[in-house]
Amino acid sequence: MRRSTRLVLAVLTVATTATLSACGTEQTASSPATNANGKPTVCLIMKSLANEYFQQMQKGAKDHVDKLGTLELQTAGIQNETDVDGQIALVDKCITQQVQAIVIAPADSKALVQSVVKAGKAGIKVVNIDVALDPDALAAAGVQIPLVGPDNRAGAEQVGDVLAKAVGPGGKVVVLEGNPGADNALQRKNGFNDTIGASKLNLLDSKTAHWETDEAYTVFGNMLTAHPDIQGVMASNDSMALGVIKVIQERHANVKVVSIDNIPAVKTFLQNGPMLATLDQFGSEQAGDGIDVAMRLIGGQAVTGWQKTRMNVVTAGA
Repeated sequence: MRRSTRLVLAVLTVATTATLSACGTEQTASSPATNANGKPTVCLIMKSLANEYFQQMQKGAKDHVDKLGTLELQTAGIQNETDVDGQIALVDKCITQQVQAIVIAPADSKALVQSVVKAGKAGIKVVNIDVALDPDALAAAGVQIPLVGPDNRAGAEQVGDVLAKAVGPGGKVVVLEGNPGADNALQRKNGFNDTIGASKLNLLDSKTAHWETDEAYTVFGNMLTAHPDIQGVMASNDSMALGVIKVIQERHANVKVVSIDNIPAVKTFLQNGPMLATLDQFGSEQAGDGIDVAMRLIGGQAVTGWQKTRMNVVTAGA
């Protein structure tokens, strides 16, 4: 594309409001990469912006970029946790805009691999945050993408241990799993199972609710009907925990809950029950760290492997 054509496209883009296909939602903090101030443009692509965790991630990223003042940021998210096609469309949009880097928390660890490979071939730097892309799929594609994120398995085990101490050996528990296509869902399930095995808990059932509150309400409601003696729930994220808690309240059930994300909506249930603990994985910091890695890649530095981020178990009074 000739320089004059790119300039016209840049002016037109700045003069209009950015839009997405119906499968996603986007909020932008900048014009596309061909901006007049010469700053690189980074796309932050998250999962569902209906989830408070990703709302916090978005805000943290924007605050971080405002402090840096060295880049332009675009943020985008999908409408729900299973809208994989929507997230693929968001990656394609960033490629079309010729941004310098994409920082992505993939909705599906395998399905997004070809999209990030496509971005790399277009000369765009890619950083993986929060949810690991499938390592075998990356290896098969012959690419290495740095991962910035927590140890989901260890974190799930830590928060699961809080429940194990409360219900004791033989305690009857169930697990609410995340989206089966996402690596963090698998790792959190594995971490909960580590606790169940080590603490000799009695696992009655384990099913996915795809990270969603309404689905968790239905799934756990069915579990409690089938097993009215459930003592504890290990939910793979706070959004699903909220669905579980609604069932507990409606049925006046004596069930304890632990979860992951530490979103604002669960704080009252930590203080007053029935939630015993959640795991803070500092999503806003993850996004900032991922953007920093992207800027290092843009600057020509080599960054590979897993850059582990912090996490902390949060209980009542914390």
